[in-house]
Amino acid sequence: MKIELKNISGKAVGSIDLDDSVFGAEVHEHLLWEAVKWQLAKRRAGTASTKRFGEVRGSTKKIYKQKGTGQARHGAKKAPVFVGGGSVFGPKPRDYEYMMPRKAKKAALRAALSLRASEQKIVVLDNFSTDGKTKSVATALAALGGSTKALIVDAKTNENLVRGARNLAASQWLAPEGLNVYDILRHDTLVLTKDAAQAVTEALKPKQKEASHA
Repeated sequence: MKIELKNISGKAVGSIDLDDSVFGAEVHEHLLWEAVKWQLAKRRAGTASTKRFGEVRGSTKKIYKQKGTGQARHGAKKAPVFVGGGSVFGPKPRDYEYMMPRKAKKAALRAALSLRASEQKIVVLDNFSTDGKTKSVATALAALGGSTKALIVDAKTNENLVRGARNLAASQWLAPEGLNVYDILRHDTLVLTKDAAQAVTEALKPKQKEASHA
């Protein structure tokens, strides 16, 4: 797949070949859904906690006799039907994280990149040089297509870009090794430098054995 290579002003300075096995793969929507669900599950704190009957402070003494009062039969004031009573099957602290196969994660990333490529929402730059100011990064993004919600991917050694993108309202910077399905899908445009595109390709390109089973 060949697309234009642009500079930070948005002008074409050549072209670049993107590997079809990474940027032109089949888009499996269910796999994208699985990857997003897995990522969001990892982020859940799992700290919600309620008190059960035995954990509520109070007496366990029967509040009145079983029969003859004309009222419903009750035991202690700690019962769930009373204000301040214990909860029934309420949440307790738990870990929501689970494992997703490594091959499935890579396939989902390839699907997300291929989706953005098919929508022509990938921009590749020769480099992303900036003075480290947020305004400069925002101006560059506007020149590259006007998207106010872009995901910028470049090496963390580009400290000026990292600093300049930190305070962007809707856009975000990520290192190539941190690229993930959720952030790709929640941004309108994917902006990669040439070096970042190469790093992503090397990380996600199917091995010969994987390709033969695909």
